[in-house]
Amino acid sequence: MFTKKPESDAKLSDEHNEPGETEAKPTESRQPALSRSMPSARDAAGAGPSLIGQDLTIEGNIISKGEVHVDGEVQGDIHCVSLIIGEKAQVSGSVLAEDVIVRGRVEGELRGTRLSLQATSHVEGDIIHKSLVIEQGAYFEGKSRREEDPGRGSSDKSGSSSGSSSSKSQSSRAAE
Repeated sequence: MFTKKPESDAKLSDEHNEPGETEAKPTESRQPALSRSMPSARDAAGAGPSLIGQDLTIEGNIISKGEVHVDGEVQGDIHCVSLIIGEKAQVSGSVLAEDVIVRGRVEGELRGTRLSLQATSHVEGDIIHKSLVIEQGAYFEGKSRREEDPGRGSSDKSGSSSGSSSSKSQSSRAAE
């Protein structure tokens, strides 16, 4: 048992004497094991996404400087850089993020540079966006308006129809 360890250390020291990529390989193979067991400073700074699990309900606003994945329920506003709303997730409140992917249910205003309503999504509320993708099968009830900077939070309620589209029920109300 004690004899094997010095042999492996001897191999490592021999490899360090050789130039090239083999020099870094023993160190690289050890580092991932350490990084899995101990969080790095980068992880502590918020490099990974913040997760809201299926068994979690949050009543209140969420503000993040990074990515948020919602699989549970949020009753409040969400402000972050990137947001993914999972298939079983429910959000009741406004959303402001650069990138938003909706697979679940949202009741409230969505604001984002890039928004994607995937086939499993159910959105009831207005969408202010720079880029919008709506997959076939997605449910959307509300108004859609394109803005160059959707994050600025303009309160223009003048009803301008430039660059906007309405859902079927909104169109039928306008015809009456």
